Amino acid sequence: MVKLSVIVPFFNVQQYAPDTLRSLKANAREDFEFILVDDCSRDGTPDILARAERELPGAVLVRHEQNGGLATARNTGIDRARGEYVTFLDGDDWLAPGYYERLVAAIEGLGCDFLRTDHVQCTARARSVHRVPVGRRNTVLDPRAAILPADRSTSVDYAYAWAGIYHRRLVDKGLLHFTDGLRTAEDRPWIWKLHREAESFAAVSLLGVFYRRGVASSLTQIGDVRQLDFLRAFDQVIAETAADREADALLPKAVRTYCAIISHHLGSIERFEPAVAKKLKSLSTAALRRMPQDVLDEALDSMDLQRATKLRRLRRRPAATGVAA
Repeated sequence: MVKLSVIVPFFNVQQYAPDTLRSLKANAREDFEFILVDDCSRDGTPDILARAERELPGAVLVRHEQNGGLATARNTGIDRARGEYVTFLDGDDWLAPGYYERLVAAIEGLGCDFLRTDHVQCTARARSVHRVPVGRRNTVLDPRAAILPADRSTSVDYAYAWAGIYHRRLVDKGLLHFTDGLRTAEDRPWIWKLHREAESFAAVSLLGVFYRRGVASSLTQIGDVRQLDFLRAFDQVIAETAADREADALLPKAVRTYCAIISHHLGSIERFEPAVAKKLKSLSTAALRRMPQDVLDEALDSMDLQRATKLRRLRRRPAATGVAA
């Protein structure tokens, strides 16, 4: 039986894929499988993955005939996964040797639905450790209780899918798939769904994932219209949270986070193409007006003056016509 399925989407990462694959080889075990999803790469990535299929123990290569984005590629991997546990890695990141064996041992020892881990962020030659914003470690907790408070960073703000491991029962319950077609912020509805609907989780101080930031081909570095999918992602968070049995308690957190992300993108609007920047403002105005207005007012009152003023001004802009996401 397969103990662990590792799902790794790749798209045009020929510069980084060899490092990723070498680190997977240093984590191989006879009961681990590595599902390599080529999301219709157009560079040398397919050739690199073809070699990995032959040389990496446990490799399973799946090719998309057209590019679907990270969420869709991860779903392809989930559908192919046979393991008792599932985890993720991005095609330009890498792992410490033996990390997955320690990760599996940690979740088996705790017996919870999912586990969250710290990670190392790598920007050029700089390295920094980023911690799961959960104070209690190595203790099984209620995921729903970890969503709040609204005004502090919590576990739902630490949305990295690869910073953790997930029991197969989450797949069987329909909780592990991502929203198909989301090009960015795909992990936000996903992490909120896990915390609302899973039964147990834990955070552990286990380092082993190295997250590469500032990659030129990364979508977070490209200011095109795909970046605006964060609006669709957070609309989903708001809609699903509004339908939750504890909507009154949870909506302030969801709305405040949505506002913070809109403010973040407006603060770096110069990186967007001009037409996309214009669309960002129009769609953000519409998003603010769709939110529960009483909850939005409370969220803005709780934010710092600069961000709150910017968002209030945006909410008062004339509504645009004929602008779609």
